[in-house]
Amino acid sequence: MLNLAFLWHMHQPDYRDEEGVMRMPWAFLHAIKDYYDMPWHLLRHPGLKATFNLTPPLIEQLLLYGRKGVECDRFLTLLAKEPQELSLDEREWVIKVCRSSRFDTMVKPLSRFAELFEMESFNDSELVELEVLFLLSWCGNYLRKSDLTVASLIQKGSGFVRSDKEALLESLLQFVPTILPLYEKLKNEGRISLSTTPLNHPILPLLIDMKSAKVSNPKCEIPPNHLSLKDDALKHIARAAKLYEDTFKVKPTGFWPAEGAVDEKSIALYKDHGIEWIATDEEILFRSLSSENRSDIYRPYSFNGVKIFFRDHPLSDLIGFSYRYREAEDAAKDFLSRLHGIFEREDSPTVSVILDGENAWEFYKNSGLDFFDALYSGLGAAKWCETVTLDEAARSDAKRLKKVHPGSWIYGNFDTWVGHPQKNEAWELLFQTKRDYLHHKESLSREVDEEITTSFLAAESSDWFWWYGEGHHTEYADDFDSLFRERLIGIYRLMKLLPPVDLYRPIVTGESLHAFVSEPKFPIHPVIDGRVSSFFEWLGSGMIDESSTYSTMEGARGPVTKIFWGEDEKSIYIRLDGDMERLKDGSVVTIYADSDKEPIRLETSKLPKRGPLKAAIGSIMEIAVKKSLLAQDGLLSLRIEIERAGEPVQTLPGICELRIDLDDDYGRNWFV
Repeated sequence: MLNLAFLWHMHQPDYRDEEGVMRMPWAFLHAIKDYYDMPWHLLRHPGLKATFNLTPPLIEQLLLYGRKGVECDRFLTLLAKEPQELSLDEREWVIKVCRSSRFDTMVKPLSRFAELFEMESFNDSELVELEVLFLLSWCGNYLRKSDLTVASLIQKGSGFVRSDKEALLESLLQFVPTILPLYEKLKNEGRISLSTTPLNHPILPLLIDMKSAKVSNPKCEIPPNHLSLKDDALKHIARAAKLYEDTFKVKPTGFWPAEGAVDEKSIALYKDHGIEWIATDEEILFRSLSSENRSDIYRPYSFNGVKIFFRDHPLSDLIGFSYRYREAEDAAKDFLSRLHGIFEREDSPTVSVILDGENAWEFYKNSGLDFFDALYSGLGAAKWCETVTLDEAARSDAKRLKKVHPGSWIYGNFDTWVGHPQKNEAWELLFQTKRDYLHHKESLSREVDEEITTSFLAAESSDWFWWYGEGHHTEYADDFDSLFRERLIGIYRLMKLLPPVDLYRPIVTGESLHAFVSEPKFPIHPVIDGRVSSFFEWLGSGMIDESSTYSTMEGARGPVTKIFWGEDEKSIYIRLDGDMERLKDGSVVTIYADSDKEPIRLETSKLPKRGPLKAAIGSIMEIAVKKSLLAQDGLLSLRIEIERAGEPVQTLPGICELRIDLDDDYGRNWFV
């Protein structure tokens, strides 16, 4: 029998400012789309089990919505107002958030939302419609099937007025407090187990000893004036355990370390707090054993009395990143086939599949409903497989691990949170604030000292350091930066000290998507021969710097580092730069268009040289496609997939859509 242990990690950063108001609405939006739906998917398939990890900031923010409603959330507060009551800045920010829904899967299914989405400005009645449709786009499958207000508004489709918005907000705010009780109920019934994470989702090994980043990656440049924040690390564990117990009436047995970040010192702290099991990525096990034998990961381990589960990275990433592009039945069949292969090769394996429980589903059709139905139905029918919770799996015998290599579930190191100048600057500000606090600690009252401790723990969240530097992009980087620095500024104010000037200077440099993407300037006419024939050949094309935009969570980097595109009267041209040796033999490049046209499939070992489709590969890969093969006119969205030996290698672009206006005259992009 194969034991399959899912762990769905449910997390949102603490978006609260000094006044306790959430500056961004993502906890609420994922609450109405994902946090109830995930256990609900499981509930509809009797006999299946899973583990859910609920982080303390998520628990606290869900509880806050139940206590305070719209007033605890800046976006909802503005949404509850009449459009004419908003200032210009408030109005622009509301529109910015309302245009953040994923177009293909969330906006397009609501036809009126798709119309408004493309508009540059809105009158008051259009803004109300936009607000209602934005909320509806985030409503999950449970709400769409079970909430009368949501269902009736989706059926209405357009023409929404203030009373519709008020009714929708009221219904959603009544729904959010039902989420945590569902988890508690399923836990008490034995259908799921629950775990949590150190309080504010910190990278615990870095708090304890910044030098662990050097051990994990000797090339990592760590802040020179680092401090050990071990006392804070202890507080993160203890306070998370207390919040969990207060919420679910029992002590936690398992922890998912934030970002799977572990080392031997942090494991010792978990043991001291009575934690029975933790989980992390397979790369940590491979480095700990000096082996890359995949068979090693299919069993529990024990280090210093704590059970450790190591996730199957490829299986987890297929759900998180790849299956979104496949039909649900095909994706589920592929997952079960891979799982059955493990069953046939291994002796009584325990397979841990661990990934984010909320972020993937906005990329899936129907928010993943079809995929979960297909996957869970297949698992329920598989006689050779049994789903188990990690609490259950922790009761089985474990192999003793002699050492644990420090690292996380991203590349097995800590580079995502330290090493880049921006990340290190944030750490230096944190350390300097801590030093100044220690100088004045003895003069502070107990109440003030507790407020300062709360602010320090919030500032130590991994989420702030995630967005600094390279590797991740968000249009809300300035907001994250501001929230981080405001935590530190608040500490100085509590100490009645003048905050250092550095804390008022943004760490984020204003880099945005435009730093990675340039639009086409004028028509191009390249020769399709697999090389840059002249300087002028691709001059004027659009370009996406893929190496700067793809997500680090997607595992190994793909072969393509830059995408160029352009067009002339008859054809669309695409150029791929990068490691062409990985593309030349045995790879398939597939181009999908959001039209009724068939996808274009190019085998790199036998590329067409003439006709409506031409391609060549050499130092670069060049492709020319007659427009009639993709669409006749209008706005065209393209997606490019690269496969090798039947396995997905890369999906392009990695951060935005490749959109081509077939009617564009390029006037807005001309330059001199």
